[in-house]
Amino acid sequence: MKQLRRTMLYIPGNNAGMIKDAGIYKADSLMFDLEDSVSVHEKDSARFLVFQALTSLSYPGKELVVRINDPHTAIGREDIEAIVPLGKVVIRLPKTESAQDVLDCEAMIAAVEEKAGVPGFSTRMMAAVESAAGVLNAKEIALASKRLTGIAIGAEDYVTDLKTSRSLEGIELLFGRSMVLLAARNAGIDAIDTVFSDVNNEEGLRKETMLIKQLGFDGKSIINPRQIKIVHQVFTPTEKEIGRALAVLEAIREAERKGSGVISLNGKMVDKPVVIRAEHTLDLARAAGIVFEGEEAR
Repeated sequence: MKQLRRTMLYIPGNNAGMIKDAGIYKADSLMFDLEDSVSVHEKDSARFLVFQALTSLSYPGKELVVRINDPHTAIGREDIEAIVPLGKVVIRLPKTESAQDVLDCEAMIAAVEEKAGVPGFSTRMMAAVESAAGVLNAKEIALASKRLTGIAIGAEDYVTDLKTSRSLEGIELLFGRSMVLLAARNAGIDAIDTVFSDVNNEEGLRKETMLIKQLGFDGKSIINPRQIKIVHQVFTPTEKEIGRALAVLEAIREAERKGSGVISLNGKMVDKPVVIRAEHTLDLARAAGIVFEGEEAR
């Protein structure tokens, strides 16, 4: 089953309590933030805290991501030098505006891997676009490196760059979200949506998550553990969707048993896109803890 990224939980790099407890949260990915959530005076201590946590604590079943500072700065380079030798994290590149930003960061990562004796490509990458330039260059950014596992949109800086502000309807984000999604699909990587910052507005979070799921996003960045359950509920397939997906896969098995190259279900042809959607539906269901008949819990 592929890595699911329904939820990517921000964990401030200077919050020792949240770092310690991060393993108990049910987010798919944990993103330790060394950038915007950490003041300039706490950068070194936050980096040390995150390094110690990733060295000594266990986060079973979680994808581990570190959002570094701009790698073109001394602080960002120090982030890379500290985290990459661990060989088990994804580096999230902030405020990406061009393919060259990705290539520059990748070159730094590769140099640190070689120096530390870490196998090449141990460190994967994600890129976050947070400006008009980043959105317009999303296609090139997503294709820039084979290390990239996903591309995300950061709304607050983006809408500020557009000289507007966020609305509950999110109309101002539609173009940016669509560009990021198309870039991700073209490159064969995941698309991660921006945070919903009002942690007390659960209905607003649910509506926005339903929107981005319908658009095709793989998941959402979140800032509070309370948001995990709602996002996962939205991404969990319904009983009807699961039944349909199981029926599609059974139709494939039946065709194979008969030696038939034609697959049909209820009188309709089953083609490759239908099969891909069915498999993805079942992956989401399994991630939600749903066990199908004949399968053991994973």
